[in-house]
Formats: sequence, C-alpha cells, structure tokens
Amino acid sequence: MTNFKNAEELLKLCNQNHQKISQVMKQRECDLLEVSMEQISSRMKQVLEIMKQSAFTPIKSPTKSMGGLIGGEAQKLNAFQKTGKSICGHVLGHGITYAMAVLEVNASMGVIVAAPTAGSAGIVPGVLLALQQEYSISDERMVDALFHAGAIGYLAMSNATVAGAVGGCQAEVGVAAAMAAAAAVELMDGNPEQSLDAASTVLMNMLGLVCDPVGGLVEYPCQNRNAAGVANGLIAAELALSGIHQLIPFDDMLNTMYQVGRRIPYELRETALGGCAASPFACQFCH
Repeated sequence: MTNFKNAEELLKLCNQNHQKISQVMKQRECDLLEVSMEQISSRMKQVLEIMKQSAFTPIKSPTKSMGGLIGGEAQKLNAFQKTGKSICGHVLGHGITYAMAVLEVNASMGVIVAAPTAGSAGIVPGVLLALQQEYSISDERMVDALFHAGAIGYLAMSNATVAGAVGGCQAEVGVAAAMAAAAAVELMDGNPEQSLDAASTVLMNMLGLVCDPVGGLVEYPCQNRNAAGVANGLIAAELALSGIHQLIPFDDMLNTMYQVGRRIPYELRETALGGCAASPFACQFCH
C-alpha cells in the first residue's frame, strides 16, 4: 500500500517513482479506500464543483452572514477590479475575491469544502481557481491539484494540528495557505521539492498568528485572513518556483508551528477572549 507519514517520506516516494505529489496522494487514497483511480477522481471532481459554487455565487448574489458581521465583500472586490484601479493584479485580485466569497457562504450556512477547516475554507479555492482562470487550466489538472493540497493537509493533521483552538489561526489559515501554495507550484509545473518549500515558507511567514473571532463567530477577522492567506500562498509559490530554496524542511516547520501554537495563550486560541475579539468596539458584538 502506498503511504507516507511525513514530508520526507512523501518526497522519497515522488523521487523513487518519478511521480508528482498529486499522483502519490491519489494512489494512497485508492489503496486506503479500495477504489479505482476513476472513482477517487470522480469524488474529487465533486469537491471541485462545490468549491466553484461557493467561490462564484456570492459575487452575483451576496448573502448576509448569520452573525451579521460580513456579507457582500466579494461582490465589492469584483466590482473594484473592473474599475481598472486594482493594485493586486488578476491572480491575486481574483484569489482574494473567491476566498472571501467562500467565507461568506460558510457564515450564511451554505455548503463549502473545509480545506482543511471551515474557517480557512476560502484559501485553497481562492488560489487554485484564480490560477485556473488566468492560465486556462483544465478541470482534470485542478482535480490533481486538490489531491496535492490534500496531501499537505493530511500531513498537518497527522503530525501537528489544523484546529484554531489548539494552535491558533496559524494552524487553520496557515495550513490552508500551505496547501494552496504547494498545489499551486505543481499546477505551474514546479517539482515536489519546490512544492514542499512553498508550504514551509507559508508556515514560516504566518507563524504565531492568533485565533480571535469577534463574538465567537467564524466571520471576522476570519474572512479577511482568508484573503491574506491567499496572498501568502501565492508569494510562497512564486518564491519556490523562482528557485529560492527554503532553509527549514516542511516537517521541521510543521513541528515548529505546532510547538508555537501550543504556547499561544488560551485567550488567543478561538476563545474570543483576546486579540481582535477583546477590542472595545468588537465587544459590542459579544452576546
């Protein structure tokens, strides 16, 4: 059975079999679930379709969140990009729009794909769908990219955490951005080592990010941080693709993130007792 416990083992499998990370992960899932490659790919196509719906729908039909803190941001971003005054460019501009849209759907009780969590669900589709739009990437390659992202998420869940209550927002938005960055590298024809470099760079750049939801709701600042996660993911992918090597391996950085997260005060780990949630203005939204 194809399997790996850490990034070092994953990279070894890629090099031994001359495969991409997405190919190794697909084979692992087939072996684990005892299904065919066609069946496992079909399931991931459904994931892609849900991501598309959650990323695109709020642009045309904004929805107010259950807590009333967000709603309509994706539509505003989309409209601003059409003015010709956007400073982000097409890929980043679309990426942050889609990311914020997904959080809007999540906060209004819509259907999203937790990637790896609901609070960070906008980053992977934000990055990947923006790249698909800019470079006319096929859905088949997008499905492969999602398997790649899944491999990074699996490593994080197995060897660290993706829970804000355990490791802060660095564990949610940070891991999501690492998943997106690594997958983006493969989409743009980078190699497995570059993908893992990109994932490590993201965790390094987002190290120590706290989880402080206003009113205890997964709305604010979660939505804005998904946009920031898109930017971090694209930056890390660009660095890796340009040949800039990450000094600290992904396994080490993942462990570092986990250790830092455990040392973050509990007030800053999803309890809504500190950070943005404890600011005087935000406290009026606490019930």
